[in-house]
Amino acid sequence: MEIRYKNKKIEKICTEVKTAEKAYGREMAEKIHQRIDEITASETVEMMILFHIGRCHALSQNRKGQFAVDLVHPYRLVFKKDDAEIQIVKILEIVDYH
Repeated sequence: MEIRYKNKKIEKICTEVKTAEKAYGREMAEKIHQRIDEITASETVEMMILFHIGRCHALSQNRKGQFAVDLVHPYRLVFKKDDAEIQIVKILEIVDYH
């Protein structure tokens, strides 16, 4: 899948290891980049859900239409489909939404 980002800040965190380490620490930076690699390698979001890649799951209520994958507990990488036809996802945030 192709990945787009909500803003430059989240893009830098997801594409630059040093920036992610500075913002979240080493363990979290490694997990963020692992999840980005898994999303890129996947053909569809549905495939990620089916094979439990990163414990990918659809969100509900005020986050309907969004999906999340696990990072270091309790954080999640939240994204949405930006274009369903050609499988583009848009990374929205790294958040503890619980």
